[in-house]
Amino acid sequence: MTKRDPFKYFKTSREIIRLAVMLYVRFPLSLRNVEDLLHERGIDVSHEAVRYWWHRFGPLFAAEIKKHRVAGMKSSRWRWHLDEMFVKINGERHYLWRAVDHEGEILESFVTKTRDKKAALKFLKKAMRKHGRPDVIVTDRLRSYGAALKEIGNAEKQETGRWLNNRAENSHLPFRRRERAMLRFRRLRSLQKFAAVHASVYNLFNSERSLYSRSNFKLNRAAALTEWRGLCMA
Repeated sequence: MTKRDPFKYFKTSREIIRLAVMLYVRFPLSLRNVEDLLHERGIDVSHEAVRYWWHRFGPLFAAEIKKHRVAGMKSSRWRWHLDEMFVKINGERHYLWRAVDHEGEILESFVTKTRDKKAALKFLKKAMRKHGRPDVIVTDRLRSYGAALKEIGNAEKQETGRWLNNRAENSHLPFRRRERAMLRFRRLRSLQKFAAVHASVYNLFNSERSLYSRSNFKLNRAAALTEWRGLCMA
């Protein structure tokens, strides 16, 4: 069966659409910043076109990236770091739950209005359904984690400590920069959608350059760009 081409009815080339989506999701840029950057390259598109493209193609790109990466992520079951960060939507506080493995790979993002046992349980079940059960789960001292892990039978795998969860805390920083550039969010659904797309794009391009030599970093960066340019090929 021939795979449907998602770019079929678009006049703009797929290369430009991929570039616009990558610039907007990967870097802390506004829609108008992306419009200006594309204009300097001789590409005349409006910021509304960029908005439409990211809404239309962002989830498709993210799903394809995730499909390729999950198949080769057996080591991600070793150690998970869980943490929640507050995000305001129209002045109301919501919580973005995030699961990160020991290498900094963002496994799952989930938005709720509360951070009680019910929300923690829903988040954990969603993450484990996709990635399996880890050997160790590192959390902060929020009681909701302990109650949820006890209910699903993983209480003995929980670890808490003052600096043990720095991996999850540091993983919030790129998303915080994007949040400021977007002037925050207006709907819960938009936050959930962008968090999922941003996580997949971040995973693809995150090379942790401080751990590699310059030559290896350049190879990894080139490989990530090659994979991005091959997304959603007909």
